[in-house]
Amino acid sequence: MNNFPVTELRCALCHKSYHPGEVRYTCPDCGTDGILEVLYDYKKAADSMRPDALRQAPKSLARYAPILPIADPANLPPLRVGGTPMYQPKRLREQLACPKLYIKDDGQNPTGSFKDRASAVCVASALDNHIDLITAASTGNAASSLSGLCAAVGLKTIIFVPEHAPQAKVTQLLMFGATVLKVRGTYDDAFELSMQATAKFGWYNRNTGFNPYLLEGKKTAALEIWEDFGYRLPEYVAVGVGDGCIIGGLWKGFKDLQRMGLIDRLPKLIGVQAEGSSVLTKAFSNGDKVIPEPDADTYADSISVGTPRAAAIALQGVRDSGGFFIAVPDSEIMEAQVMLAKYSGVFGEPAGATPLAGLRRCLQEKRIDSQAEICVLVTGNGLKDINGAMKSLQASAYSIDLDPAKLETSLQELAIV
Repeated sequence: MNNFPVTELRCALCHKSYHPGEVRYTCPDCGTDGILEVLYDYKKAADSMRPDALRQAPKSLARYAPILPIADPANLPPLRVGGTPMYQPKRLREQLACPKLYIKDDGQNPTGSFKDRASAVCVASALDNHIDLITAASTGNAASSLSGLCAAVGLKTIIFVPEHAPQAKVTQLLMFGATVLKVRGTYDDAFELSMQATAKFGWYNRNTGFNPYLLEGKKTAALEIWEDFGYRLPEYVAVGVGDGCIIGGLWKGFKDLQRMGLIDRLPKLIGVQAEGSSVLTKAFSNGDKVIPEPDADTYADSISVGTPRAAAIALQGVRDSGGFFIAVPDSEIMEAQVMLAKYSGVFGEPAGATPLAGLRRCLQEKRIDSQAEICVLVTGNGLKDINGAMKSLQASAYSIDLDPAKLETSLQELAIV
């Protein structure tokens, strides 16, 4: 792989360096906690990443090839991953009295979630290395993403999901032809089984808090935000957090832009968690001491994680950016999910609406200036979890009666039907 752009893999904990190909997953000295940071020849990459060059680049993730761990960009799946819209939601801005709010809708990716970015890089990496089977653990989105992108190129997938994963997400997996193994227990239980299978059978593992190349796919959202804002950055970027991989990926993308001399500051990262699954929020306020919560639980299933696998990178990234973590109750996430759809037209799943809930709380508590430029990243489409959306409607301030018989009677009274 002579065109492979990676120059070094560096442990996030002990900072030991490895050559590309020397280690596949985590730091041998630090074990599974030692996530490896992927580094490049940034001086060389900068010429291809300048605005004038990007304006001429292909409209796909291949535009970022100089800082992606891919030997052959042609191995990226033939689906439109990335390039998701950035909206200026007028009515939502008015509701929140936040005139410079932006919404980036990653629910517009091929399988309906942000996770397609990481899966695209995973698939390309597998093809680079002549691998034909990939495994993963997931609450649903990462698995359906991987399965869909593997289906596009003919790779096999074996997926471990917790028994209570949303039906829509499991249905996606089956439609894409994945082998689905439902695990009695939580996401953390599914993760451990996938790790055991990787060790025993040698399957290629997609888990982002384990495989260093997956974070590189996630960082592409940061690169797009920079492009969306006209090759500059907003003051804040808010995103829902479970494992810590997405916010860690955003930080990595912004850091890479800084390393190439293309930006002179990082946006402040706001990591928003559900109160029932808030390990990283508590750690951030407690000297970065991570205490797992085996009973973590939130209706925002995509961020329901008791043992965050990318804790070190997430905490470092938020701190380095000058940002912070905040936890909100499920009731506020439910209201935010309905508010997002009602006032912007963007239908996000519960985890996708979580950063909006966090932003509302921050504005109410005056933790951030309402006049600041703020980008909220919606990470998944609402159709991923219809049951979750129905709960939000019934519980929120915008509640309607979802009983079909009563609804029909109401419509008849209004002479609508």
